[in-house]
Amino acid sequence: MTQKKSLINKFLYYVEKVGNALPNPATLFALFALSVILLSWIVSLFDPEVINPATGESIHVVNLLSKEGLHLILTQTVTNFTGFVPLGTVLVAMLGVGIAERTGLISTILRRIVMAAPPRMLTFVVVFAGILSNTASEVGYVLLVPLAAVIFLAAGRNPLAGLAAAFAGVSGGYSANLLLGTIDPLLAGLSQEAAQIIDPGYIVNPACNFYYMFASTFLIAGLGTWVTEKIIVPRLGVYHGKDVEAIPLTPLTKDEKRGMLYATITTLVLVGIILAGVLPKNGFLLNPVNGEFLTSPLMKGVVTFIFLFFALPGIAYGLGAKTIKSDNDVIKGMSKSMETMGSYIVLVFFAAQFVAYFKWSNIGLLVAVKGATILQTLDLGTFPLMLSFVLLAAFINLVMGSASAKWAIMAPVFIPMFMMLGYSPEITQLAYRIGDSVTNIISPMMSYFALIVAFIQLYDKKAGIGTVISLMLPYSIVFFIGWMVMFFAWILLDLPIGPASPIHFAF
Repeated sequence: MTQKKSLINKFLYYVEKVGNALPNPATLFALFALSVILLSWIVSLFDPEVINPATGESIHVVNLLSKEGLHLILTQTVTNFTGFVPLGTVLVAMLGVGIAERTGLISTILRRIVMAAPPRMLTFVVVFAGILSNTASEVGYVLLVPLAAVIFLAAGRNPLAGLAAAFAGVSGGYSANLLLGTIDPLLAGLSQEAAQIIDPGYIVNPACNFYYMFASTFLIAGLGTWVTEKIIVPRLGVYHGKDVEAIPLTPLTKDEKRGMLYATITTLVLVGIILAGVLPKNGFLLNPVNGEFLTSPLMKGVVTFIFLFFALPGIAYGLGAKTIKSDNDVIKGMSKSMETMGSYIVLVFFAAQFVAYFKWSNIGLLVAVKGATILQTLDLGTFPLMLSFVLLAAFINLVMGSASAKWAIMAPVFIPMFMMLGYSPEITQLAYRIGDSVTNIISPMMSYFALIVAFIQLYDKKAGIGTVISLMLPYSIVFFIGWMVMFFAWILLDLPIGPASPIHFAF
């Protein structure tokens, strides 16, 4: 056992060393953009040619070091940035999340969910709440993970088991939820940019994986509960450490209850407005031309509704809980969320240039056609192909933590390639999200990994990276197996993975 731990720690040491040696993600994208420019020049010297199966046109690589290429780069830099689909969608959604966080609505909801759990359902509720918390990004890591440890300790159970269960839900269940979060429009925007390499008019809506995500919530919550109770709890045994000072588990105050009432009423009003707009035959939120729901302003404006469902209940809660004194508090919440997005905006600037250069050069289209031809020759079949892609995404996640950064690199290559093989951008994105999620909890490159180590050290002073990995590895393995079984079943049944989101793509 000691030897195994030693080998794991050595492996993780080198993974961490390699990951830490990488430049900042923004720098990486700047280097990628420069690499595309140079690569376009080198490849153009050989003048490879393929036929676009969608249009029948001959495709050549465009040299971005030519006079025309340089003019394009100089004149389109600002447009590349401002027109980058993920930028606006994420910023708008985060404005609403900022209000809900500032007023205390999100933290109160999580506290209420976890504290109201019956003892027999405690583990399930912790994992389930963790999955739901990833809608609001880092809230689950900062609040729910330490809170779950305290709750388990108060219930006479090992706090590390509670911490592991919460972390598994928050991070391992990142691609499951009953709600859309900020990551959905972000990934969909990147997928759309990549899909338009093949089909310039292709639209990927932010809810494209929603049906699968919804069902996955219960799958991951169940698997997380099983792993915690059958593997983690027996392995950890009885906790003999000293109690530590932690978040107080106090019932909701009178003001908090009033705030929750106001937020609930506001949410119900919003739901009522939406139902009134989609249920009647000529509802005002349906497509005005044909009355369809899937092409309606509601679906196209899902980011706006994400904003409203965070912002308005957040304001209502703040008024009821008296955490809002004036409009300045609302603006401060929105401003604070934008402060945290500073590094993201810088990252997007360079990512947008990289994606644009990649598209202009036709390298992505060339690789897609050539790659699809090779894959067709190999004739792997749907399941081996998808399994290989999920494993690739899971492996890359071990050394590169950001889900959006990885997808910005992978989408322009794999989405066109899979479209050539008859698979939709939506199913390719879903396969990526599964691989990206299952190794989050064992990746030292995950941005909150160090925080989890610090939380564990509150209860085990000798704990380190190896402790976290050995604690979370069973979740990673079981989540991967469970998700792949469900994924393949979904494909066999040819079920839609989201609104207007088929599995297959046809030219």
